[in-house]
Amino acid sequence: MSEWEDMIVGDRMTVDNEFTDRVQASQFSNQEWGLIMTATEFDIEAADDPDAARLVADTSAVESIMPELESIDAQRGPVAGGSEASNDGGLVETIKGAFGLGGGDADGVDQERLAAAESLAQEYADALQAHLKSKETFEEIRTAYLD
Repeated sequence: MSEWEDMIVGDRMTVDNEFTDRVQASQFSNQEWGLIMTATEFDIEAADDPDAARLVADTSAVESIMPELESIDAQRGPVAGGSEASNDGGLVETIKGAFGLGGGDADGVDQERLAAAESLAQEYADALQAHLKSKETFEEIRTAYLD
């Protein structure tokens, strides 16, 4: 972990707590969200421009954990509160999905679910940046990122 990332650990914990309601309103369980966040790294786009600098979620590794997300979702199932994605097609769609025949691309990755994960991760990054700006520490973080 880099110095600038070390500087925001406490802030991330605060935003994690504030973001709980948003995660609960999403299609992802807390366990799935934790896995998404493990696969997500943060970067500062346009860091050399104080006015344009933006915290972004690098979700390039999220696609690789999608099969595990599907496994977690399948274990929960519709009765145990599985996501809307697992409830929409019922048993037949669940079986087709297990064989890579439904809802995704040729690799068996559900592209809509991947896009939702990436979007939620960026929403989190935006909330984290807003939190850092409200504490007036984003400029310090941006400068540390450049070093």
